[in-house]
Amino acid sequence: MTHIYKEPAPYKKGELNPFEQMMIRFNKAADLYKLDKGLYNYLKNPVKQVIVSIPVPMDDGRLEVFEGYRVIHNNVLGPSKGGIRYAPDVDLDEVKALASWMTWKCAIANIPFGGAKGAVKCDPTKLTNSEIEKITRRYTANMLEIFGPDTDIPAPDMNTNEQIMAWIMDTYSMHTRKTETGVVTGKPIAMGGSRGRREATGRGVMIATLAALEKKGISPENTTAAVQGFGNVGSVSAQLLSEKGVKIVAISDIFGGYYNSKGIEINKALEYVAKNKTLEGCKIGDKITNEELLECECYTLIPAAREDQISSENAGRIKARLIVEGANGPTAAEADQILSDKGIMVIPDILANSGGVIVSYFEWVQDRIGYFWDEPDINSRLNRLMTEAFQNVYKYAIEFETSLRIGAYIYAIDKVSNVLRLRGIYG
Repeated sequence: MTHIYKEPAPYKKGELNPFEQMMIRFNKAADLYKLDKGLYNYLKNPVKQVIVSIPVPMDDGRLEVFEGYRVIHNNVLGPSKGGIRYAPDVDLDEVKALASWMTWKCAIANIPFGGAKGAVKCDPTKLTNSEIEKITRRYTANMLEIFGPDTDIPAPDMNTNEQIMAWIMDTYSMHTRKTETGVVTGKPIAMGGSRGRREATGRGVMIATLAALEKKGISPENTTAAVQGFGNVGSVSAQLLSEKGVKIVAISDIFGGYYNSKGIEINKALEYVAKNKTLEGCKIGDKITNEELLECECYTLIPAAREDQISSENAGRIKARLIVEGANGPTAAEADQILSDKGIMVIPDILANSGGVIVSYFEWVQDRIGYFWDEPDINSRLNRLMTEAFQNVYKYAIEFETSLRIGAYIYAIDKVSNVLRLRGIYG
């Protein structure tokens, strides 16, 4: 096949950075879709990239200056939406990739948002609560012209939580001289947060997994799953799938994991982590590494930890027949073809973990109308949107004779480019 679009050059030592990883998939989808070159150039580039300095008086009296980012990739479908992460190794390329994934994720989920992402380069483990609050409030103040309930709506991401979202809402509200609950999602329920938000991403992973098993004609009670990562997404995914009858044979966190062919008692693991903060020492199975978990005997593998866990080096050794990406970017682009050649169905991150942004959308809607739904209503609406998204992506993958990942990109490109054509280019 002749590619219309040029693939990115290697990042360093043969690796690709997150934005380049995204562009490889985007380019393949654009080729199959035969996307107009002008629209291709429009959709591949972020509409806005903001870098700010964040001076903060530290608790010991010295002045530190941190770097903050906000990238708005696209706002054709509506206000841009995306989380804010605090990490010492974050950079602009990573934020650009995450922002573009949010564009495609919102389009696939059929919610009226564009894509954005934010970050502050800092190590929260080395900061006091007071210092984190100062960073958050100054970052928000520097982004006043970007954030807004009708323009750009942040949310929690890596190393940020509902307390940080509360500080963002308060800082923004102080500057606008009115309480603006809709400027941010992932807030405490007492401040306009939504019921079901904490479990939303993991619940979405469960819904996507069950939809794939149904396509394959497999009953949940007759299958097994391994979950890499036992944070919010992984633990909720494991718990909900277990409740549906799936036997969870392996789980892990940053310190390693456990394998038990007879099935792991997820409630026991949850209770242990609630008390000890980690799985380390939990008597639930044989000790394994995170790398071994990826290659263990199971039908469904759910990588719900960090990026680039499945690579060209280990993809050939994966025994699972279904991979459901709970994390963002857990599979390197070079591994896609290997998994496809092995006949492994991969539900991509931009579909599988979109439950979080869907319920964030519900939170935003509830804030705007001033009326809040109960949790069963939230879960019912989430189930409908996630199931519809899976069916749409599956249909496009079949139509274009490609993987679910590229089918997801094609579906998103089709939706965003069609709306762009209808709106036209102002100039």
